Amino acid sequence: MGHQFKKISVIGLGYIGLPTAAMFASRKIEVVGVDVNQAAVDTINQGEIHIVEPDLDKVVHAAVHEGYLRATTKPEPAEAFLIAVPTPFKGDNHEPDLSYVEAASKAIAPVLEKGNLVVLESTSPVGATEAMAGWLAAERPDLSFPQDKGDNSDIRIAYCPERVLPGKVMQELITNDRIIGGVTPRCSSEAASLYKVFVKGECVIASGPRVAEMAKLSENSFRDVNIAFANELSLICDGLDMDVWELISLANRHPRVNILQPGAGVGGHCIAVDPWFIVASAPETAQIIRTAREVNDAKPKWVLEKVKSAVGQFLLDNPTKSAEEVVIACYGLAFKPDIDDFRESPALEIARACTNMHPGRVLIVEPNVEDMPQIGEGASLVSLDAAHKQADVHLILVKHREFIDMAKPSGAIIDAVGIEWK
Repeated sequence: MGHQFKKISVIGLGYIGLPTAAMFASRKIEVVGVDVNQAAVDTINQGEIHIVEPDLDKVVHAAVHEGYLRATTKPEPAEAFLIAVPTPFKGDNHEPDLSYVEAASKAIAPVLEKGNLVVLESTSPVGATEAMAGWLAAERPDLSFPQDKGDNSDIRIAYCPERVLPGKVMQELITNDRIIGGVTPRCSSEAASLYKVFVKGECVIASGPRVAEMAKLSENSFRDVNIAFANELSLICDGLDMDVWELISLANRHPRVNILQPGAGVGGHCIAVDPWFIVASAPETAQIIRTAREVNDAKPKWVLEKVKSAVGQFLLDNPTKSAEEVVIACYGLAFKPDIDDFRESPALEIARACTNMHPGRVLIVEPNVEDMPQIGEGASLVSLDAAHKQADVHLILVKHREFIDMAKPSGAIIDAVGIEWK
């Protein structure tokens, strides 16, 4: 079976780190989770969780109470370190921001020991794993690293991204294949034996960390480009006065065509971010990837233009009313259906923009939350029924299951997701 790991440390206890830590702990391995957020650390140590993910709460609760999982803010020695911190981008040029990876590297460097394995899991621009190896080596000149000593180094380093779907993380961590890009063959085989503790999918060894980094980015860019195609069709159909959903359902009858569904934009922490990492690594040649990002980023602005014209038309049809009296309802805030995750959500961006530009009331319907995220003055969280009764302009932004069965409201409807009205 290869190396048997007795103690693992996971750095970053967010949407990926915490489920991963819980998986190892559920296999009766000692896991120490490290996070800069003291509140998250305290919550986990009570056996509770600070994020929403089905089944995660039960696994964390059991692992903490059986003594296999605990959280701390300060790294301590372990046999393997998994780094799962954010990798956002910065500035108008969408340059990758590796400051969290650098901070994590410098935090674990003092406790590294000969024979340790360090795995970067964060979705990263090409070259990030080598950058991490460089930061670790600079902090610990007393240890040898694979970039210098090859397979005989004291420390092993690999890259291994996840590819899980929010809402199905606990199943997909087990069943999905993993790509492992070790700096050397020995680094790869040790990382593979670590993940085989719980991964039932295949652990596929890449020729190195760079191609593994690029594979993860390419997966999300593939999705982004295909969504951009659907979103661009929705704009074209609108200009030609056609129903884009009818068009797509007709085109998809071709046996080799599978056009995705358009939406209000593209959200989530991955698809809205990762393609920019490819663009940053090849700015001259990444043309379709860049354009797809721009098409998807522009979709919320297009939706807002539809709102403005719907309000304008309503005022023309109701000359006794003022703009302050027009009520807009936004249906859905999450970045995809039936979850409560708002990261990079175009629906949330549109709801905020509506509130900023519209002098009247904005009603928000989001069945997956009890407390609304910060949107602005004039916005209030209401029931589906209340929005139906009170709003003049209805803006459907997310295809939550509660909306699929709803009756068609009266008033202007801007449907960004293709509800089939009763």
